[in-house]
Amino acid sequence: MAERRGNIPARERRRPDEREEQNTMAGWSTVGNVDEAAYTRVPDPRIGLTAKGWRDAEECGRRLRELVSSDGEDDWKVYFYVSPYRRTLESLRGIGRAFEPHRVAGVREEPRLREQDFGNFQDKEKMRVEKEIRRRYGRFFYRFPNGESAADVYDRITGFRETLRGDIDIGRFQPPGRRSPNMNIIIVSHGLTLRVFLMRWYKWSVRQFEGLNNLGNGGALVMQTGEGGRYSLLVHHTADELREFGLTDEMLQDQLWQKTAKLGETNYSFMTNDQSFFDAHVNFT
Repeated sequence: MAERRGNIPARERRRPDEREEQNTMAGWSTVGNVDEAAYTRVPDPRIGLTAKGWRDAEECGRRLRELVSSDGEDDWKVYFYVSPYRRTLESLRGIGRAFEPHRVAGVREEPRLREQDFGNFQDKEKMRVEKEIRRRYGRFFYRFPNGESAADVYDRITGFRETLRGDIDIGRFQPPGRRSPNMNIIIVSHGLTLRVFLMRWYKWSVRQFEGLNNLGNGGALVMQTGEGGRYSLLVHHTADELREFGLTDEMLQDQLWQKTAKLGETNYSFMTNDQSFFDAHVNFT
């Protein structure tokens, strides 16, 4: 299970003409995907990519390079945030082969982007039981014994999000005097961590989170600035692509708003910001 990654946003005071694309990686084939028993003898952070995983990462890198260079400008650069797990570090090395050295503004290893903790060495049969219990309990709140719940991941991703916003505001990606607005941030992380990041950034509910799907091997999600400078998934992706990922019509309407809204504005019609919360009939059973 190699999985996926994160993204980025900008403070409300960032100029709308400053362009930053957020690229969120999907997973790659790993030793743990092929042999689940590997988790009983190899620590999760040390599980590496298979040969197919390496090929998927390199292909993903080529697609990302094509994406960030597609506007015809020649001043673009990329900056990487990466989980410290072996499989994500190897994925980044595969992705990085598509970029010339002068295109890479930097790389930062970020422990808060790590995989959900499942409780150290894993017993294969016990883990199957635990995953079935999680299915019945709920993917967000269920905590693996000696591990984490998605709610725990949410807490650390909240801290990372604030660090990321500060990095974007201050411009830590490039030395003073050599800063280009054409900066693309690529986050190489894990599937659940990615979904939690998007949940935190767009203020999705627990129920909406639990309706999301993992991306396929070598896939990517892109948060890109829209007309008013806010980040939207609908700038790069189609509505059908996002529905396949698990976005509901309500979530898509918010992404459409994000695509044209200005920095500092709030979408008061999204989610349960008003009396409509009390009008909705919610079944908690």
